[in-house]
Amino acid sequence: MVEKAWATRLPAIKSKADLAYESLHEAIVAGHLAPGERVNMDELARNLGVSKIPIREAVKRLESEGLLASRAHSGVVVTRVDKTESHGAFLAREVLDGLVARLAAERADDRLLADLQGVQDRMRGALRTKDTDELHRLNSEFHRLLAEASGYHILAEVTECLLVTIRRYRVTAPRDIPNWSAVIAEHDEIVDALRRRDSVAAEAAAKAHTVSQVGHEIEGQD
Repeated sequence: MVEKAWATRLPAIKSKADLAYESLHEAIVAGHLAPGERVNMDELARNLGVSKIPIREAVKRLESEGLLASRAHSGVVVTRVDKTESHGAFLAREVLDGLVARLAAERADDRLLADLQGVQDRMRGALRTKDTDELHRLNSEFHRLLAEASGYHILAEVTECLLVTIRRYRVTAPRDIPNWSAVIAEHDEIVDALRRRDSVAAEAAAKAHTVSQVGHEIEGQD
């Protein structure tokens, strides 16, 4: 078979622009670069040990995603969190998480239940030590497991996209420990429904969980 010109093997090593993009993206969604903060491209290039060319490429990608913006007198800045868009992301999560939980309940097996319970146990441990970074990570893991259990790759992809988006919005949201107790309890309701293979209850519990968090993370900022 003659190999097509466009089908040549891609290099396994990421480009400097890709690495710069990943570093900047993580800094923004994790809140290390705060909304409205100016990005010092010269300093960033020095810290990452690259020239300004891959930094500029990374910035262009992040501008296209709405995470960075070029201002006439401020240079490149991190875009501010839009409360309306944040609410929209949670509305999307409400519908998606309900669907994912319903499908997961129809396919739930012992391994999924054990994995979810393991996440819940680790979340309780992180709650005791007030490790909010670990709580955020484990919360995302819980929802990824559900999405993967739905049986549809597209639902897992969209879930991942929304997890990243909402993580970005949470930079300005309250992160109090009592709310994390509520998150864990709400997760328990979902797991209990999965354990009973009750798809209707699983969907309702997942939607209620998202609505509860809208009240805390969006309305609670007023």
